[in-house]
Amino acid sequence: MSRPNSERRKPIAERGGSRAANKRGGSPDPPRDSVRARGGSGDPPRTIPDRTLIVGIAGASGAVYGVRLVECAVRAGRQVHLIVTAAGRAVLEDEMGIRDSSAGPDLAGLWPREVLARVAYSPAEDLRAPPASGSFGAEAMAIVPCSMNTVAALAHGLSANLLQRAAYVALKEGRPLVVVPREMPLTQIDFENMARLAAAGAVVMPAMPAFYHRPKRVADLVDFVVAKVLNRLGIEHQLDVRWPGCKPR
Repeated sequence: MSRPNSERRKPIAERGGSRAANKRGGSPDPPRDSVRARGGSGDPPRTIPDRTLIVGIAGASGAVYGVRLVECAVRAGRQVHLIVTAAGRAVLEDEMGIRDSSAGPDLAGLWPREVLARVAYSPAEDLRAPPASGSFGAEAMAIVPCSMNTVAALAHGLSANLLQRAAYVALKEGRPLVVVPREMPLTQIDFENMARLAAAGAVVMPAMPAFYHRPKRVADLVDFVVAKVLNRLGIEHQLDVRWPGCKPR
């Protein structure tokens, strides 16, 4: 059953999907700057490479993982350059009610204005966008979620779109690359591609949420995966998903 337009356009925090997660996210909102997200204003984005995290959303189920990662990274003081494939845009529409258009997905329906101010967007079809170059000074990249099609492309060094090219750049420049596949069951081909990608230097982190933190909502499971990604990228956060035995008594 489709959602009414008014519901589709509300930021995710207002729809209840991450309201509690925002409370746990804890860190104060960063000051606004001149970086603007296409989809919110329709203007082309200006990217600021310093402390920039490239986030890719490919066409696997679990777009909410990528959406939450962007929010947490921004609240930790990062700029985010978002790359979404055509299949990823379809997943955003199917799973989160975010309408797509020739200008890109309606990002204003995903994050509040203070987060959008630090997000630049490029469609995966735009191979002339800044992340295609090794001189674009991103500190790291994460593909969350990552389809097995994208895993296969990365494992074999393909650069057919901006998402693949940016990931290839991360590997060749020695920058952290975290890939979060979300698929089941897996074939022998998938295992071999993930092993090959890990051998090339990527961190392969399938979306496998744990339950020891006693999740009460879907948002708690999402936060578990996102926290693991942030930990591996060295980005501080306030998501309390630790094993109880590691918490102070």
